[in-house]
Amino acid sequence: MHFLHSAPPHDLTYDDVFMVPRRSAVASRYDVDLSTSDGTGATLPLVVANMTAIAGKRMAETVSRRGGIVVIPQDIPAPVVADVVQYVKSRHLVFDTPIELAPHQTVAEALALIPKRAHRAAVVVDEGRPVGVVTEAECAEVDRFAQVGQVMGPVTALIDEDTEPRTAFDALDAARAPLAVAVGADGHLVGVLTRTGALRATLYQPAVDASGGLRIAAAIGVNGDVAAKAKELLEAGIDCLVVDTAHGHQDRMVEALSAVRGVDPAVPVAAGNVVSAEGTRALIEAGADIVKVGVGPGAMCTTRMMTGVGRPQFSAVLECAEAARALGRHVWADGGVRHPRDVALALAAGASSVMIGSWFAGTHESPGDLMEDPDGRAFKVSFGMASARAVANRTATESAYDRAKKGLYEEGISSSRMYLDPARPGVEDLIDEICSGVRSACTYAGAATLEEFHERAVVGVQSAAGFHEGRPLATSW
Repeated sequence: MHFLHSAPPHDLTYDDVFMVPRRSAVASRYDVDLSTSDGTGATLPLVVANMTAIAGKRMAETVSRRGGIVVIPQDIPAPVVADVVQYVKSRHLVFDTPIELAPHQTVAEALALIPKRAHRAAVVVDEGRPVGVVTEAECAEVDRFAQVGQVMGPVTALIDEDTEPRTAFDALDAARAPLAVAVGADGHLVGVLTRTGALRATLYQPAVDASGGLRIAAAIGVNGDVAAKAKELLEAGIDCLVVDTAHGHQDRMVEALSAVRGVDPAVPVAAGNVVSAEGTRALIEAGADIVKVGVGPGAMCTTRMMTGVGRPQFSAVLECAEAARALGRHVWADGGVRHPRDVALALAAGASSVMIGSWFAGTHESPGDLMEDPDGRAFKVSFGMASARAVANRTATESAYDRAKKGLYEEGISSSRMYLDPARPGVEDLIDEICSGVRSACTYAGAATLEEFHERAVVGVQSAAGFHEGRPLATSW
């Protein structure tokens, strides 16, 4: 990447820059390969941040099926992480995991569970075999104690588990059914597929391990017996180990990385966070394969306002990526992305992947319960991992005094409403939007791969008015 004119003397964030189109031989966005080269096996340059309100098993399954990877937070007990890893790796690569209800379960139970799926439906199963499909519409204005067997609709699109996605799409289209139900040879339920899901299965490549299971990562902190924690996660089968702390350029992080390397992990090790070439080199020399870049750009983070510490994210990624490349390593741009353009610019600056947190919090796949405000708008609650709420969860086993002391100093928002976009309520909808933007950015640069994108990107600096000029108008002026 190089600047259109000389590099400015001040640091830049994503809103400060734009990319200049170049002559291109890439005819279609579908000709662009978005696979990463950082060893994680991801086929999309997207990493879901290790935040409790965002990175759960449902998110991990869905994102990995489309090619990204999710990092399970460090405050999740190791046995629970092991269960999540086993669950995710056992998921089907094409069919989504449905909500299953028995015919005798109530409409109230159905309405409590259906919002946990973007396709807004559940499969009614009797002795493992699907007997009907129930949606929110069928539960409307029905006695909440009625049984779902009384209100369910028929399975109008029943397919075999070996059905190709394109064939499934055609079957759904012909039946005008919202959901295809896939069964095995014995007639037992395997999964479900929507028209859009079938289409996505032809466009995306799942991120799978050597055994064909979906990939997943997990995080640990820098305190306590780091080696033992790392060993537990590696034995659970994670595909990437993330050593995580807010201030990565410190002695304790170097010691933690040394301890992790002592257990000889066979998976990539990511560590962070830093915002300088010096910090990047320190973590790589200590054993990191991937360095997380970003201090303070996240939507839930108050670090910069509380401490004055941090750095505009585009410049941080640019400098750290250059330092990492010189040592044959990689960086993840962690935080600060709010539009697809930001993801594209982070990749142009040299990031191998982009970490996303709060942007994905307001989706059906995030772990929180779906709620509605007084105006009927659906939302989920998100919170920062250094906030009082997160600290309270993380220190639950400590003494009251120690918990009170740690809770006294907090950084981060403890409760924020993340509204679901009615047009894009699922994380896959957001992935579609992001990939559309990134693929198009690559075609504008004349790049068929992310490596070519970084090499060919030409970036200019703009005023606030220049950024505003590029924003679409919802209504006329």
